[in-house]
Amino acid sequence: MTPIRILLVDDHTLFRSGLKALLQRQNDFEIVGEAADGLEGVKLCEQLKPDVVLLDIDMPQMNGREALAQIQVTQPQLAVLMLTVSEDGDDLAECLKTGARGYLLKNINADFLLDSIRRAVDGDSVLSPEMTSKLLSQLRGGESSKSKRSGVEQLTQREREILAWLSRGVSNKEIARSLDLAESTIKVHVQNILRKLSLNGRVQAALFAVEHGLDKLP
Repeated sequence: MTPIRILLVDDHTLFRSGLKALLQRQNDFEIVGEAADGLEGVKLCEQLKPDVVLLDIDMPQMNGREALAQIQVTQPQLAVLMLTVSEDGDDLAECLKTGARGYLLKNINADFLLDSIRRAVDGDSVLSPEMTSKLLSQLRGGESSKSKRSGVEQLTQREREILAWLSRGVSNKEIARSLDLAESTIKVHVQNILRKLSLNGRVQAALFAVEHGLDKLP
């Protein structure tokens, strides 16, 4: 099995060292680089081409939000997971909108982090449980009920079915297997769902489905 190549970007040396020690104990992980600020992190992303970046928000030279935006310009498919102490809803919304694959708080347990990294590589979005209510608040405040209803009405039956699968937090690969479709077809459907509902990622789509009763499989 080809290991998952991980880049660590965090200005706290002690935290970074502990995180590295944890990840190196996993047979399917490989730490390919470390950076102590956002600017160095962006440069290493371009040089090392990792599969996953664990990115802090508050850092010198260039913060994590700015680094994420730059990474998205050159490597939009790269799985970037924000790993931070910030529970601020605006930070959460901005990072997900910019293209982060997940938003994790540093107080999560080790198993949750390891699982999140593996899921992110498979195309899933991940979110610390504590941030779910904040994201729901962002969703409620971001769009009028009328435009939300309009978006739902535009969904095809297949898109509604896939939205229900998204609410269960499963990957495109798992959805494709369950529906006997190509993974590339699922990816197109997911993109259409996000566009029609004006959502910024799979996490928001999953929460939207639950909030609007669209999480029931046929």
